[in-house]
Amino acid sequence: MSNRFKTIARFQYSTEAQIVKGRLEAEGIQVFLSDNLTIDTDPLVSNAIGGVKLKVLSKQALKAQHILESISRYSIDDEGQTIVCPNCESQKVALFSTIKDAKSLFWFIFGVLFTSLPFYMKHKYRCESCQTEFNIK
Repeated sequence: MSNRFKTIARFQYSTEAQIVKGRLEAEGIQVFLSDNLTIDTDPLVSNAIGGVKLKVLSKQALKAQHILESISRYSIDDEGQTIVCPNCESQKVALFSTIKDAKSLFWFIFGVLFTSLPFYMKHKYRCESCQTEFNIK
């Protein structure tokens, strides 16, 4: 078998790729990231160059793919339980940030004008199946 690398995943930001890389390396898989330094230098080019490419040895690609599939991309609570939609009971729930009130809008504009991080941001969950937005109690 050759020691050629195969791209098994692409990420918009290198931080996401680094997390998955760590998980795969913990399982004994050799991992190489491509274009991560370019995107760290200028994140706006990520879509133009196809994102950060996560590559593994061809002979380890199948095992790495199984590990990637086992990593949930949906939200979990503090106890590690999958968050369930209160409307349709789907487990395809993702966290997102919203700007729907005056306070959030003010701090968003402040952050854009002064190139700082927003001080106030509301977070909600959205079900991918029925598009219901909700908070966790």
